[in-house]
Amino acid sequence: MNITLKQLTYFIALAEARNFGRAAAKVNVTQPALSVQIRELEDRLDAVLVERQPRDVVLTPTGHDVLRHANRVMTQMTDLTDSARLRDGLTGRLTLGVIPTVAPYLLPVALPMLRAKNLTLDLRVRESRTDRLIEELNNGTLDAAVIALPSGVPTLVEQVLFTDRFLLAGSKTQISTLAAAPDELRPTTLDPDRLLLLEEGHCLSDQALEVCAMERAQTRVDLSASSLATLCRLVAEGFGLTFLPEIALASECKAVPDMATLRFSEPQPSRRIGLVRRKSNTGGGWFEELADTLSCAGKSLLP
Repeated sequence: MNITLKQLTYFIALAEARNFGRAAAKVNVTQPALSVQIRELEDRLDAVLVERQPRDVVLTPTGHDVLRHANRVMTQMTDLTDSARLRDGLTGRLTLGVIPTVAPYLLPVALPMLRAKNLTLDLRVRESRTDRLIEELNNGTLDAAVIALPSGVPTLVEQVLFTDRFLLAGSKTQISTLAAAPDELRPTTLDPDRLLLLEEGHCLSDQALEVCAMERAQTRVDLSASSLATLCRLVAEGFGLTFLPEIALASECKAVPDMATLRFSEPQPSRRIGLVRRKSNTGGGWFEELADTLSCAGKSLLP
C-alpha cells in the first residue's frame, strides 16, 4: 500500500502537537485512528518516526527528515488546489496576511475595493508579524501577504505596492522645538534616549533602528508597545518620539489630536510595502490583480 496524504497530514499534526490526543483533536479524528495511521506510515517506510514517551512525542532523526518531505508534499498539494481555485482571477476563496503596521490603515480602504470587483470573493484576512506570515505562506495557510520588502526569502515572488515614508511624531511642544532648530532633521541625529519603538519582532522597529544606525540596546526607554496607536498616544503626552509611517498619518493624527509630526530632510527615510506569494503558487492573474488593487488603495492614503 502506498503512503497517503491522510497519513502525512496526521504525521504533521502529531509533529506540531507532540501529543497523540492533541494531534487527533486537531485533525478531528479519534486518538486510536490517528495512532493506526502513524503506525501504518512507519510500516510503509520501515522506520520509527516518533519516540512515544508518557506525556510527549519526540521525532526521531528519520522523523525529522520525513517531516520536511511531508511539509513539502502538502505545500505542493496546496499549490495545486490554489492554482485551480484561483485560475479565473480573484474569485472563490483568498487568504491574505497583512503586517500590523499596515493592516489598520490599508484594509478599510482596500477591502471595499476588492469587494466591488467581485461580490462573491471569499476574502479571509490574517494580521500578524512578518516572520509568522512568511511561515504561513510557506506552509500553504496563506495565499499572499502584505509585508515590508525585501522579504529575503528566495522562494517568494515580490511585487512592490507603494513607498511608505517615515515621519517623526511627538507632542506639539517637542515637534515645534525640533522644527525651529536650524540644522536639518535626520534620523541619525535623534537622541536614542527619546526614541520609543514597538516591541521587538515588529519589522517597523527594525526599520526605524536601521535608518537611525542604532541598536535596540541604545534606546533607554522600551515600553514594549504592540501597536502604533499606543505609541502615538504615548508620544502625544510627551513620553518621547517615534516613527510614524505615512500610511498611518491621517488616521492617527485624527485619533490623537495632541500629536504633531515633522518630516525628515531629504532623502526621507522610507520602507517599501509589497505583496508576496510563493513562487509555486501561479496562474490565473489573481496575484497581479490583487497587487493592483492594494497598490491603488495604499497610494490613496499617502499625501
